[in-house]
This record gives sequence, C-alpha cells and structure tokens, in this order.
Amino acid sequence: MREILTTLALAADRARAILLEHQERGVDVEAKGSAIDLVTRADRESERAILDVIASRHPGVAVLAEESARARGPATGPRFVVDPLDGTTNFAHGVPFFSVSLSYELDGRPVAATVDAPWLEERYAAEQGAGATLDGRPLRVSRREQLSESLLVTGFPYDRREHVDRYLSLWRRALLATHGVLRLGSAALDLCQVAAGRLDGFWEEKLAPWDTSAGTLIVAEAGGRVTTMRGQPHDPYCESVLATNGRIHDACVALLAHPR
Repeated sequence: MREILTTLALAADRARAILLEHQERGVDVEAKGSAIDLVTRADRESERAILDVIASRHPGVAVLAEESARARGPATGPRFVVDPLDGTTNFAHGVPFFSVSLSYELDGRPVAATVDAPWLEERYAAEQGAGATLDGRPLRVSRREQLSESLLVTGFPYDRREHVDRYLSLWRRALLATHGVLRLGSAALDLCQVAAGRLDGFWEEKLAPWDTSAGTLIVAEAGGRVTTMRGQPHDPYCESVLATNGRIHDACVALLAHPR
C-alpha cells in the first residue's frame, strides 16, 4: 500500500503543476454535457499526466478516469479512480477551491486516497485502517453534537435547472436547522473539509465515483460516517452521499428525507 500511496502522490504532484500552469496562462473552457457542465484543456492534460504516472508504475492495472470514462460501475479487483480536476467551474472562473481526486479501489471499495488542492497548497490522504492526514498531520472530524450548531456544505447536480425546486427545498430545510449551509463547488474538497473538522456534514446527489471515492475514504478514516442520503450503506457507485462527523448523522438523514 505504501507503493500505491506514493503513486497517488506523484500523480497529484504532476496534476497540481499542470493546473497551476493553466491558471497562470489562462483557461480554455468548453461545455461538455450541458451549458453548465464544463471541461477545460487543463482537465484533459491533468488526466493524461495522471494516467502516465499510473501506467509507468502499475502497468495493466485498470483505471476509471472522468474524461475518458466509458462506464461508471464498480470493478472486480484493483482499479485506480481519477478525477483530474474536481471543481472545473471554480477553476474556469479563477476561484481557488478546486482539487485533484485520486483513489485506489479493491472490488469497488476505496482503500487508499489522495485529494490535492493545488491553489490552497493542501494535500489530504488516507489508507484504509491507517487514518487520514492533511499534509502529513492526522485528521479528525469535528466533535459538534447538535445539528442546530453545525455548519454544512452541499452541491447542486448538473440537472439543477430542471430540478431546482427539489434542491432548494433541501437547502432551505438545512439552512433553517443549522448555523449555515455552504456551496463551495468541489465535492472531493467538501468531503475533506468534513474530515478536517472545519465543516460538520456534506450531502449531494447524482455524483460520479470519481467525485466521492477518495473523499469518502478520507472522511471515514478521520472518524466520520458516510452513507447515502437515506442512511443506507454507501459506496462510490451510489447515487447520493451523506458524510458527517457521525454525531449529527442521524439528524441529517431525518432532515434530508422527503423534500417537498
């Protein structure tokens, strides 16, 4: 596993350099699936660099990568899961909250992970059973026990224009029940903020495995709890995710149930 973590770190180093270089010289943007689902040249160059590192160190191991993915389902055996730029909209607008999310799965379950925030110069990592770290320092989730005193974060799926009332209903309900609800724009980093104890919970629907595979392991290894929004067992191939410090988890499940 040490070799896997080294691979993830080396790939994240390559991706960080590419993304920062594109930030300095300007970002080329195009729509991918819809007018609000963006992709940049930086996404593609970052992914190619990550895949090159993986192929050179682990030839023959399967990879699921966002920009070249043909399917999203879990695999049998080992597989790397790659999001070369999580938070593309932020990146395209010059907002520093974006990340590179990398994990190594066995039979569809993440066992090693790295999430790098290039502009923030932060590196999160986790290994199953060995804890989570931020720049080498141990991470722990918050100890906040009351939902009313919690600060949450969420995201809106790319179909938000078609289902805006549902998503705003959930937002409104959470906003009224807590200290506040943020929308920061990178699911992988949102999960890491929960792991770091900066935020107390995160939920979102319709995420892809490359969005959550790394971050959910980091939350779990930092002592948090991860399920679907209905409180059912979670894996990166579920349709929704709820990650909290554990203490407010059941309250969050109840809060998010049956939106109007």
